Amino acid sequence: MFKKYTILVMLCITSLTFAQTPKFTKQDTLRGSITKERFWWDLLHYNLKFDIQTSTKSISGSNTITYKVIEKNQLMQIDLQPPMEITSVSQKNKELSFTRDGNVFYITLDEKQKVGKEYQLKIDFKGSPKISKNPPWDDGFTWRKDENGNDFIATSCQGGGASIWWPCKDHMYDEPDNGILMDITTPKHLVGVGNGRLIATKENKNNTKTYTWKVVNPINNYGVNVNVGDYVHFSEVFKGENGNLDCDYYVLSYNLEKAKTHFIDAKKTLEAFEYWYGPYPFYEDSFKLVEVPYLGMEHQSSVTYGNDYKMGYRGSDLSRTGWGLKFDFIIIHESGHEWFANNITNVDIADMWIHESFTNNSESLFLDYHYGTKASNEYVIGTRKNIRNNKPIIGYYNVNNSGSGDMYYKGSNMLHILRQIVNDDEKWRAILRGLNKDFYHQTVTTEQIEDYISKAMKMDLNAFFTQYLRTTKIPELTYKIEGKTIKYKWNNVVDGFSIPIKVFINGQEKWIKPSIDWKEHTSTNKLQEFKVDKNFYIYSKELTN
Repeated sequence: MFKKYTILVMLCITSLTFAQTPKFTKQDTLRGSITKERFWWDLLHYNLKFDIQTSTKSISGSNTITYKVIEKNQLMQIDLQPPMEITSVSQKNKELSFTRDGNVFYITLDEKQKVGKEYQLKIDFKGSPKISKNPPWDDGFTWRKDENGNDFIATSCQGGGASIWWPCKDHMYDEPDNGILMDITTPKHLVGVGNGRLIATKENKNNTKTYTWKVVNPINNYGVNVNVGDYVHFSEVFKGENGNLDCDYYVLSYNLEKAKTHFIDAKKTLEAFEYWYGPYPFYEDSFKLVEVPYLGMEHQSSVTYGNDYKMGYRGSDLSRTGWGLKFDFIIIHESGHEWFANNITNVDIADMWIHESFTNNSESLFLDYHYGTKASNEYVIGTRKNIRNNKPIIGYYNVNNSGSGDMYYKGSNMLHILRQIVNDDEKWRAILRGLNKDFYHQTVTTEQIEDYISKAMKMDLNAFFTQYLRTTKIPELTYKIEGKTIKYKWNNVVDGFSIPIKVFINGQEKWIKPSIDWKEHTSTNKLQEFKVDKNFYIYSKELTN
C-alpha cells in the first residue's frame, strides 16, 4: 500500500552528507531503493505457505503475490537472500524465466501487463535461511530448544529484511493493501503462530500440522513473523475505543501460570496507548503476545516476548530512576510499535526514528497515564545517560541504512521537548492521536511527520528537527548575569534554530526565546539563580567574564 506522491518525494531526496560517507554496494541500492522493477506494480496481497523442517533447519514453500499494474513493464524485482533459492515462478500455470543478481531475482513476465489490471504470480522457494547470531539485533531465524527439549523457533528480520527467509517485495514503501494469508506447517507436536487471526488448523498424514493465519490489514514485511514451539494459549477481551479487542497469548506450556499473572501489563498498555495515540490500529486482526527465544520485537498483531517475565528491561531500569521497574519493558515498548512502526511506517529505513523515537517516548507516556507526569518526566530525563551523539539519527536514503541508535533515547527526549513547548497535554495528545488518524495504515517520510507537527503546533520546526535528527550538536544556552540583568543566546545550533524554553529566574518560572544574538531580561531584584527546566534536552553554560 503506497501513495504515488510519497514515492516521488522519496526519489527526489538525497542522502545527508556526513563526515565520512560509508561505502555502499550495488546490493545496498537494490535493497534500499524504489527501483523501476518495483515501482510499476502495487502490492495487494501475499499468500505465503511453507513447511518448517526442524531436523535440517530449513524451510520450503510458496508465495502467491497479488498485484495491480500501475505502469507498463514486463520485468519484476523480487527479493530473496542467499542461501535461500527460488525454484520456480509461474503465472496462470505457465513457467516463467528468471535471473538472479545477489539478493534480487528478476522475473520476466510473458503475459502483457496491462495498466489497471490485477494479476497473480506464484513463487516456489526453499533453503536454510540465515541463522541469527544475536536476535533480534542480528536478523534471521532462531532455532533453539526449550527447557523440555522441544524445538523453539522464531524469526526476527527488521534490518536485514523479510527476504532473509521468504520471497517478497522487500521495501517498506509498499505494503499489501489486503494483508497476508499464511500457512505454517510444523511437526505435529508443535504449534505454529503467525500474524493476525488463526482461521484453520489441519492435521496432515506425514505427522505434521498446518496452522493458517490471516491478516486483513496492510502489514510491513519485517512485521511478518513465524513462531514455533510447545505453545499453550489463553485469551481475554480488552474493551477499547473501537469495541471489543481480542487479546491472545501464546506461551510455552510450563510458563502458563506465570504468564497469566505477568501479562496484566498488556491490557494496561492498550489502555494507556489508546488514550494517548487513539484506537489500536488492528482490531480486525486482534492483539497477541507470543513467547519467543529472544528478547522480543514489534511484529504486527503478533508482538513477540522474551523478557523472562521480569519487570524493566530483563530486570534492569534503563532510566536508572526506579520508574523503569514499574512495567515490563518489552510488553510496553514492542506494543507501542503497533502505533508507530506498524500503523505509521517509515518509507525508508533511514527514517526509522519515526518508529523508535515515538515508541521509546511511549514508555514515558505509559508511566504518565498510570503514575503521573512527574514519573514520566523523570523517566525521560533519566534515559539521557544512554545517548551517545556519535552520528545523526537519520541514516542514508535508498541504501537500506538506518541512523544512530540515538533514535531511541535522543529521539524520545526531542519529542519530550515538543511536549514542553506545547505546554498543554490535551493539545499534545491531540497531535499524537492526529498522527495515527491522518497517517492511518500509511508509509511516511520524515518530512511528512515534521510538517504535520509544525502545522499542528503553528511553528516552523524545520531547524529544530534538523538540529536533533540530522546533526550530533546539542543546543547550548550561553548566559551571563550582570546584577539584575541576565543576557543569553544560543550556541552550537543550526541556522534558524529557534524554540522557546522554560527557565527559572530566582525561583520564578519564565519562558524565554533565545536566538544566536544576545537577548536580555532584567529583574526587579538582583539575580541570585538561573536554571533551565530539566525537561529541555539542551546544555547551558554560564560566562563569568
